[in-house]
Amino acid sequence: MVPPSSTSLASQRAERRIAVRLPLRVRGRDKRGVIFEEETSSENLCRSGAAFVTRFDVAIGSNLEISIPFSHYASRRTESDFETHGRVVHVRDSDSDGERMVGVQFTGPRFQRVFRSESAA
Repeated sequence: MVPPSSTSLASQRAERRIAVRLPLRVRGRDKRGVIFEEETSSENLCRSGAAFVTRFDVAIGSNLEISIPFSHYASRRTESDFETHGRVVHVRDSDSDGERMVGVQFTGPRFQRVFRSESAA
């Protein structure tokens, strides 16, 4: 039998996530209300959300500002960074000591770029 939280998470995820590492800048408040900003990278993403590792303790339901700086790797330097807001939908301990894997659902603009999975390369 599948736990209810797994069932609801699977039904919420209508799009396939792609395993790709892109630089992310994440801003928000941790569980204590302390403002943070962190440079990290995506573990996977789709048009409507992303997962990444953070050293901050964020709560489910928290709102975050997320930026993917295209200028670091884009061949066309005229492309602007992707900026959006997201809501934390899951948090679990990461394989790295003291870090957490965070999944966010974009509540602002959706991600429109297309990438191949790094595992397919």
